[in-house]
This record gives sequence, structure tokens and C-alpha cells, in this order.
Amino acid sequence: MESFFKLKELGTNVRTEIMAGITTFMTMAYILVVNPGILSGAGLSFTSVFLATALAAGIFTIAMGLFVNFPVALAPGMGLNAFFATTIVTSQATGSPITPEMGLAAVFISGIIFFILTVTQIRQILIVAIPDALKHAITVGIGLFIAIVGMKNSGLMSIITFEDGGTLLTMGHLENPSVWLTIVGLGIIGLLMVLRVKGAILIGMLIITLIGAIPGVGLVDFGTLKGASWAPDFGELNFWHMDFTDLLTTGLLTAIATFTFVELFDTFGTLVGTANRAGFFKNKEEGNKKVGKAMFVDSIAVSGGAMLGTSTVTAYVESSAGIAEGGRSGLTAVTTGVFFLLALFLLPIALLIPGPATSAALIIVGVLMVQSVKEIDFTDLVVGIPAFLTITIMPFTYNIANGISFGIVAYVLLAFVANLAGDKKHKIHWLMWVLFFIVIARYVFVGGE
Repeated sequence: MESFFKLKELGTNVRTEIMAGITTFMTMAYILVVNPGILSGAGLSFTSVFLATALAAGIFTIAMGLFVNFPVALAPGMGLNAFFATTIVTSQATGSPITPEMGLAAVFISGIIFFILTVTQIRQILIVAIPDALKHAITVGIGLFIAIVGMKNSGLMSIITFEDGGTLLTMGHLENPSVWLTIVGLGIIGLLMVLRVKGAILIGMLIITLIGAIPGVGLVDFGTLKGASWAPDFGELNFWHMDFTDLLTTGLLTAIATFTFVELFDTFGTLVGTANRAGFFKNKEEGNKKVGKAMFVDSIAVSGGAMLGTSTVTAYVESSAGIAEGGRSGLTAVTTGVFFLLALFLLPIALLIPGPATSAALIIVGVLMVQSVKEIDFTDLVVGIPAFLTITIMPFTYNIANGISFGIVAYVLLAFVANLAGDKKHKIHWLMWVLFFIVIARYVFVGGE
């Protein structure tokens, strides 16, 4: 084992790697409950998504460890699962019906595109083309998007609809047990994180579940554990649950483009950040090779996750928790993956987790993602305005693609004008012009749906 994972060469040992793997699992295990909670709102069953989440996270995290020897875990990504459930599939109400099966097909195809981009090295061009400010703005916007999903699901935020079709966001009804339990959950998870407790989100969710079982609250019934089947029923797994008909419809083309675009930058940022923290970029050439191999596995995981029945699978920034504990090799990832597979036997417990627990977790994850805002220089309006539009339009229009689109168009226009005026410091990559015209054509000929 030491020779296979090159533990001595990496300055680590078996015990350290296993403990690091457990730490990573603890910090991201919340996805086992949160992802089914989100995608069940899109018409997929909680059980099928739970099984898909555990299998995808387990299989592809182990693959990352064995084939790349990289201490990074993968699982269905936050933000893209919300985009899948609240924007893509719910567009059925707009007259352009997109079923969960069609949504999974879009994810599958985005994985194939990402694989091609990875193999052909085109991904490197895309990474260079997009300004750093927009990359950070996308992360921040998705964070706000996720937070709104959590607030809406818990009842903490209400949406009032007027006769003319307009809407207004307001505070929910605090007398609703779900609302105040979400608020309590935010306080608990927040305190645990401030105290730097490992697995704070997961532990907080479990505490909220216990509170929900208190007589009078009535949100959790432990009686359901009696006679529950603990062995996973793979008959409920939605394997190859995809519909490839009508793929040329505008809604699906936009979905495929958004899945690919967001996954590209999310993965790149996570892999580079974790590789740098683990010290792989002390040798830049070796670091780039490591990230390249990791992106290869990640691209396969996207399509593989769709085949299993879940939204986009991606590298998790929570892997940095395991790296901070000393994880340096693929043994860390393998350990994390094994624990995800063992979680297949915990479905009855997952079914107990109430909505307020997952809502609180979503809001906290939003907080973590918004931290990227500090990397944006808003005093430079050429990047500040596009970044602001990206950040605000995503949550306010309830659509990740809209935010990215407005950010691209705004940056190209402002940078072009600034360069004409003599300020040559803002480069516009040729690919940004391509994206600019694609976005313009999309809104001119199709509209905002």
C-alpha cells in the first residue's frame, strides 16, 4: 500500500491518510441528505437520489484515489443540483416541458463535452479566456442562489405573486415550526463552524433532527426506524434514467451549456486550490499533470453520475479539510469513497432528516461560497460591473445561466470601450467574443425563457 500510493515519497503514512479521508467524509457527508432533498423537488424519488449520490461519490472518489493518487473527493455539486431542480426541470411550467429524465440526459452530454474539452486541452483555453473576476463572481452568485433555495424551502423566505405576474420576496411566518427550526439550525451549525468542529454541517443537521423529534415539534418520527430495511434496494436506483428526445430544444441546449460552463470553472478552481494546498505545485509541471489527470476522472464522473441518476458530480472543495489533516495521497480519497459506499446502509436515518436541517445546510454552504467576493476588485468598474451583474442576476432571476450570460456580455462591452479609450490593461480573449455573440443571439432569437 505504501509503495502503490507513494506514501513515503509524499511524506505521509497509512494512519494519517485514513484519518484525513474520514475528515473529508465528515465535512461533505451532508450531501447524502441535501442532494436527495433538492432533486426530489424535481420529481426524482429521495431513495433513488440517495443511492445515486452515495454510489457516485463512492465510486468516483475511489477512482480519483486509485488512478490519480490525489486526495480529492467527488460528489454531486451544490449549485448545479439546485440549478437542475429549480431552473431546468421546473421549466415544465413555462410551456417548454423538460422532464427529470431529459435533465439527466443534459448532464450526461455535458460530461461528454467536458471529457472532450479535457482530452483536447481546449479547457486550458477556456480557463485563460474568462477573467478571474468573473470566475469568482460565478461562485458568489451560485452561493446566493443556493441560499435562496434554502430559505425558500424552509419557509424563512416567502414569495408573493401579484396578479400581473410580478413577485416579491418577504420574510416567512416565524410561527411555522419549520422556519424557527431552520433558524435554530443556522445558529447551531454557525457556532460549530466558529469553534472549528470537524463535520460541523453534518453534526448540526443531526442535532436539528433530534430537536425535530421533541414532542410538540413533530417534524421527526424515530418510530419509522422500527422494521426499516437497512440493506440498500438497488431496484429503486434510476440507472440510465435518461431521455435523449428533443435535445435540440432551447431549454436543453442552454442547460447543457450551463452545466458544462459552470462545471469547468468550479472543477478547475477546486482542483488547483487543493493541489496547491497539498504542495503539488512545488513542481509546477507535475502539479499541472496531476490536475489534468484529475480533470479526466472528473469529466467521466459527470456522465457516470447522470447514468446513476443524479446531477453533476464534481470535485469538492471540502477535500481541503482532509488535506489540512495531512492527506497527501490517493489513500485519503479511497478512504472517503469507502465511507460513502458504507453510507448506502444508512438510508433509514437519511429519511429522518427534516427539511429545516437541509435548508440550514444550504444557507451555510451559500455563506462559504460567497467568501470568494473578496477576490473581486469592484473599484475597477470594467470587471466590477460585470461581476456585480453576475452575482445579482443569478439569484434575483433564479437562473444561473442568466447571471453568467450578463457577466460575459457586460465585460466584453466595457473592456472593449475601455481599450478604445486608451486603457489597454483589460484583455478580451477571442473566445470571449465567441461567447458574447452566442449569448446575444440566444436572447435575441429565443428570449429569456
